[in-house]
Amino acid sequence: MAPRTTRPVGTPTRGTTNPNRLRRMDRWIAAVHGPALRRSPEPPLAVDLGYGAAPWTAVELLARLRTAEPRTRLYGIEIEPARVEAAKPYEHEGLSFLHGGFEVPVPGRVALIRAANVLRQYDEEQVAAVWERLCGRLAPGGLLVEGTCDEIGRRHVWVALDGSGPRTVTFATRLGSLDRPSDLAERLPKALIHRNVPGEPVYAFLRDFDRAWAAAAPYASLGARQRWIRSARDLAADWPLTDGPRRWRQGEVTVRWEALAPRR
Repeated sequence: MAPRTTRPVGTPTRGTTNPNRLRRMDRWIAAVHGPALRRSPEPPLAVDLGYGAAPWTAVELLARLRTAEPRTRLYGIEIEPARVEAAKPYEHEGLSFLHGGFEVPVPGRVALIRAANVLRQYDEEQVAAVWERLCGRLAPGGLLVEGTCDEIGRRHVWVALDGSGPRTVTFATRLGSLDRPSDLAERLPKALIHRNVPGEPVYAFLRDFDRAWAAAAPYASLGARQRWIRSARDLAADWPLTDGPRRWRQGEVTVRWEALAPRR
């Protein structure tokens, strides 16, 4: 059972949200984590943690996860009681809304927790403890996805974690909106955003990504997608990317966490 607390753990976010804001993150989760959801002997349980003032992101996440595993159930969790009450009319089979926070007050352990635009307001020093707490609510093979995006979902960066800790960092964008890959720096999650300075790995990664993007300029005549794919191929020579052209075509690049982890 979920741990019992007298009050939700955490503080309210601004609550801003828009329909389809998290579509890039959702599609990545469905593609990458879909096989694990399908292997679950029981209907897999997902959580949209801190969905905001409107329930759109929770409704959309369930719909996208069900393209990978139709048995999926989802809880939207919010720390503001008024937001939970406002979301109740949108409940339906497999979708419920609860008052709570980082304690994740749902029965049992969960296959997926998505926490988008939640930790931006916290101090960097608080992130590791939140990650550990949330990962402690995961079922074996479960996934935590924590990151940040802009207001209309053009640019995202997120960290994927399992029970052992952070595994990968994904950069995702609508390619037509991008001048250079380092434009994504403003959407780095809290664990990395203050580390985008000389001497830190994430700074070197974005610098090398920009260089690969510049070198791939001749591919721009074939479109931004082809230029991005060529840049990713060049980047993979020096950085441990975990994906390939199928995901690169979506405007994504995923790199192992240990390559970008902050230096202590």
